[in-house]
This record gives sequence, structure tokens and C-alpha cells, in this order.
Amino acid sequence: MDVFDELLRNVRGRSSVFGRSVLYPPWSLRFTDGAYLTLCVPLRGGGWIVPEGGEPLRLGLGEAAIVRGPEPFAFTDDPDPRHLAPVREVRCGGVFGDPGGSVRSEVSAATVLMAGAYDVRSEVPQRLLRVLPRVAVVPDDEDCTAMRDYLEAQLCGERPGRQIVLDRLLDWLLVCSLRDWFDRPEAAPPSWYRALADDVVGPALHAVHEEPARPWTTAALAARAGVSRTTLAKRFTELVGQGPVAYLTEWRMTLAADLLSRPDMTVAAVARRVGYADAFGFSAAFKRVQGTSPTAYRRASAPAPEQAGAPAG
Repeated sequence: MDVFDELLRNVRGRSSVFGRSVLYPPWSLRFTDGAYLTLCVPLRGGGWIVPEGGEPLRLGLGEAAIVRGPEPFAFTDDPDPRHLAPVREVRCGGVFGDPGGSVRSEVSAATVLMAGAYDVRSEVPQRLLRVLPRVAVVPDDEDCTAMRDYLEAQLCGERPGRQIVLDRLLDWLLVCSLRDWFDRPEAAPPSWYRALADDVVGPALHAVHEEPARPWTTAALAARAGVSRTTLAKRFTELVGQGPVAYLTEWRMTLAADLLSRPDMTVAAVARRVGYADAFGFSAAFKRVQGTSPTAYRRASAPAPEQAGAPAG
């Protein structure tokens, strides 16, 4: 199993969080979705991403920006506050059109921006995503350039299944952009992410992620890696910052946190799913790692009635 695939498998945009802006200078958009992540991709032209309280970063054609929320941010043609255009607040979810209100042809627009917002609640992807900078700008490659052209064609069409095609293309761009970012020298991925490529630690990490419920010991993981128990323990701690069993426990509790959000899973069922024979031992481990009991965690993370589709009381 590819660990990167596993971490990002359920990070998906949906039609309600997808939008496009057709822009003529001067323009300044302020995104107020409050999303965990926003992906911004110029389909034509470019501009400046300005995080609230941060330094502007140039975003040009052939690049993608991953903006970590929930704080608002701006996309503008000129970041100089002395030349700032009237700010228009927007949310992903539609074609925002020309902020100036003109009816000029979209074909002549200087900039066309595609944006998608992601509300990431799961603990599993956050193990990777929480180390992202406020704004990560990723250069494009030839494959992405071709896909960007195809994406713009889909945006302008009305063929059946258009929205799900757009959603999946957006997901594809996000995952590719994240993968490319974490491969860049300026990125600071978690220590365990870099350790995946290590000849000693990598096999042990993959084993833990592939079979988290298996009763792994340091000796068993060392056998999987083809080294001695002492060698694995030393190398694992050096690269990851904790021992193999401590990492296993932390990963199990991350999985458990997401399982607890499912109303069909009892605490005992969650315990068994992540490798604990009884709920008592699981509850003690969960509270030690997460700082709260499984029951309290489930109660705190339960959606509000209106989010769950029930009438607001």
C-alpha cells in the first residue's frame, strides 16, 4: 500500500466548493470559505496570493497554490496596498464573473482562476496536511498543463456528468500538487514521511500502515525489515523521533479517531478494528494519545443537527 495514497484517499472536493473567476484588472478577490485547504490554479494569466497578515506570493500560469485555512486570503493583480483594487469577497461554488461588472467576452479576460475548497475533518490526512505552510506554490509540469487545458474546456461545456468530472479533475490536481510540494527541497514534511524511503525504517512503516491491527512488536517489525531488533529501534527513533511501538500506537489512535465519527461503530468495534482485544485497554491508549476518552471524542466531533441533515432544534 502507498502510504501517500492512504493518507489522501478521502480528501475530495464536491460541487458546492468549486468555482471559477473571470478577472479584468484591477481586481482583488478575498476568499472567505473558511476551508481547511483551498487549491488555486490560474487557467489564464496570474496574480498574487496574499494570506491575511502574511507576505504576498506570486502565482503564475503553470503554477498551483495550496492555501491552508481557515483564515481568509486574497488573490489580486497588485499586492501593493497603495494600488489595491476594491475588494470583492467570494466563496468557492460558482462563476464569479468580472468584478467590474462588464460584459466583455471571457475569451479576452486577462486572468481566469479556478479554485476549489476542501473541508478536511478526518485525522488521517491531517497527519500530512497540518505541516503545510500557509501558502505552498507548486510549479506545474507538462502533464498538468495538458490537464489544465482540458479542465478549462470542461468548465465551459455543459455535457452530462460535467460536475463530477470537474470534481475528480480538481482532486487529481490537488493530490499531484501536494505530492510535488512534499518532494521540493523547501518543504518540511513530517519526519516519518521522509523515513518511508529509508531501507531499514521504510519496510517497518509500510507494514504498520498496511496491517495496523496486527500485534506488531519491535522484533516482528525488525524481521519484516530484515534487520536486528536493536538496529531497527535505533534507526527508527533517529529518523522518526519515537520508537516503532509508540508510532504504531499513535497511528492506531489516528485511525480510531476517524472510526469514532461513524455512528455504526461502537467503541468496542473500533478497538477491535485497530488491534485491541478489549475496549478498556483501547480507551486507556486513546486517552493517552488524544487527551480525551473515546466517548468524549465522539461526542465532541459529532456533527450539529443541521449538518447531519436533521432539523435544527
